Amino acid sequence: MADKDAEKDADKDADKDRGVLDALLEQCGQTFAAEAGIRLADRPRPLYQLLVLATLLSARISSGVAVAAARELFAAGYRTPRDMARASWQDRVDALGRGHYRRYDERTSTMLGRGAELLLDRWKGDLRRLRDEAGGDPGRIGELLREFPGIGPTGADIFLREVQGVWPQVAPHLDGRVLDGAARLGLPRQERGLARLAGSGDELARLSAALVRVSTSKKAADEVRSAAAG
Repeated sequence: MADKDAEKDADKDADKDRGVLDALLEQCGQTFAAEAGIRLADRPRPLYQLLVLATLLSARISSGVAVAAARELFAAGYRTPRDMARASWQDRVDALGRGHYRRYDERTSTMLGRGAELLLDRWKGDLRRLRDEAGGDPGRIGELLREFPGIGPTGADIFLREVQGVWPQVAPHLDGRVLDGAARLGLPRQERGLARLAGSGDELARLSAALVRVSTSKKAADEVRSAAAG
């Protein structure tokens, strides 16, 4: 009897978690890459665009401004490392400014130019070569990513969270900010438990982005709880 009661309780908890997860993905489940207009795939151009976005999101600035700045850079034609390297420093500053990324625009313009040159020189403009050099190991990939100007531990985590939908080698990648968001909603604060809930790499990437948003916004967390309860 006790075993059956425990199984029923476990089933109820699983159903509750799934309900919260469904509400979370519905409310906040757009990846930051998708928000920036990046059609993420395992190809050089979108992977580079994700690196640019991770660089912008690493600064102490709102995610909305970082996403807007990424959109402006891409709209200006700087969608590949060669495009970015060929652009003038001032052109990059101007594009960042149009996205209201003004506090860090000059330094970031320099970092983007140097990062594009590094990617071209060392990995022929293709981040898949970086992944292969790392043997697909997430920790080593993170170390290599941190060689890019402006990419520290935070930026590497951002890149890995988003890319896990197309790089199954790095999944699950659920860092502290993701786990903090899970705890705020009463979801498992363990990588394995969350990965089991999500199921696929694509859903993991969406879940990661959603939980990061929840970790920084009480309003978002309350809206998810309300939707799950309803």
